[in-house]
Amino acid sequence: MTALPFARRFLIEAARTPVNLLVLVLVPVVFVVVAAGPMADAAELLGGPGGPAVQTAAAGWAAAFIAAIAMYFQMRGAREADRRLVLAGLAPSRLVAARVATGLVLALLAAAAALLALQLRTGLGDDPGRVLAGTLMFAVIYLAIGALTGTLVANPVNGTVLVLFVWILDVFFGPAIGAADRPVTRVLPTHFVTLWMIDLPSGHGGRVGDLGWALTWAAAAAAVGWAVIIATSRVARPRCHTGSGSAVDQVAAGVRMGLLETGRNRVLWALLVAVPVVFVLLAVATTPDEFTSMTVREHGRALSQQVWLPDVHGGTMAPIAIASLATLAGLFSVLNARSADQRLALAGFRPGSLLTSRLAVVAVLALLATAASLAVTATVFDARQWGLYIASNALIALTYALIGVLIGPIFGRVGGVLIAFLVPFLDIGIEQSPMLHPQPPTWAHALPGYGPGRLLIDAALTPAFDETGALLLGLAWLAALTTAAALLFRRAATSPR
Repeated sequence: MTALPFARRFLIEAARTPVNLLVLVLVPVVFVVVAAGPMADAAELLGGPGGPAVQTAAAGWAAAFIAAIAMYFQMRGAREADRRLVLAGLAPSRLVAARVATGLVLALLAAAAALLALQLRTGLGDDPGRVLAGTLMFAVIYLAIGALTGTLVANPVNGTVLVLFVWILDVFFGPAIGAADRPVTRVLPTHFVTLWMIDLPSGHGGRVGDLGWALTWAAAAAAVGWAVIIATSRVARPRCHTGSGSAVDQVAAGVRMGLLETGRNRVLWALLVAVPVVFVLLAVATTPDEFTSMTVREHGRALSQQVWLPDVHGGTMAPIAIASLATLAGLFSVLNARSADQRLALAGFRPGSLLTSRLAVVAVLALLATAASLAVTATVFDARQWGLYIASNALIALTYALIGVLIGPIFGRVGGVLIAFLVPFLDIGIEQSPMLHPQPPTWAHALPGYGPGRLLIDAALTPAFDETGALLLGLAWLAALTTAAALLFRRAATSPR
């Protein structure tokens, strides 16, 4: 038997994974077509090259993420199946060849999707060969990251979050967004690939040069991927796995069980520490020393105010971290509890008590995400109105936690994680960002982050409260999302398994 039939079957299996198809379409559209322009503006503000360089690099970022997610799911489902194939008589060398061939095809598909999006948006530029080669190197490097994550992390939600976290570090602290000469960012996987792809000489590549280091990273990634695939095909012995109370009692028990279940998700707790550090402290550390203009409301009038960027950047990054963490917390809560809620309802748990306990758990996790992020933010930022600043961030957290609750049943565990990242990024990080827009676009007023975002700017930069309308709009969103979440919980608890 040759490796080709197995590679073909592996690719068919990958096509049957809904998340792979979702990522193949969604990621190029979001990061190459929609977000590349605003990210280029942000890069210019933060000391990066900006302009076409960022838009070109966006193709590499998209290809990297697509390749990593596709390879992660290949490896997650491969361990037991590959061992059974070897036990059935398939030569390990042919199995490894089939997996490697599958990975290379996935890399080509990822690069093709990203390059197609770039071609439709701006074209491939003056040196399409460089863009094509760079995009492919992005994909190969992240194939290895996806393969390694697939062997280490069995839970698909946790694995997707881990891949996403590495990718965020690489993109937002790489040389296309920030300055290219920071020593701390030279260890990022695609640092040199990005520099070579956008034709921005680093000055620290030495005799090897940026292209040499980029090829070294790609070759090392290919070697790691090969080693990981070989490791998964080894044959090993299989492991052996061995009265209803009052409404108040039921709510207390439901909250306690929900928090205990969430406490077992180690990735979520790690993110409570890591996300604020990355989004706030590293953002402040890489902020250029310069002034920028932000629009604030004072005594009923919109005024343009000059602010020192290092002083306020951390305060404006905190809500992005909070929204992302809260959305993930809401997502994990509803998906982990669905089967348990159905069993509790059958066992006599009152629907009202069940709903109250689940919403209480979501609220606790959202406020915990707020507290963790603001504890980090307070070390680098001083708001003019701390009480209102904390309240506006809490409103963002509760709003996006409920959004996480709603998107979970629609997109599932892994697809939900991706949407949980994209929605707050596009809303809070792009459209409501005071550094990118003096005022949010008119259409962005309809987004859930508009009201809390205006409250946050008012609290961060002015001494008096002037955003009553924004507060009412934020509370209206919160009430509507709470109602929707209540209907969802009631339906999930009473529907047959």
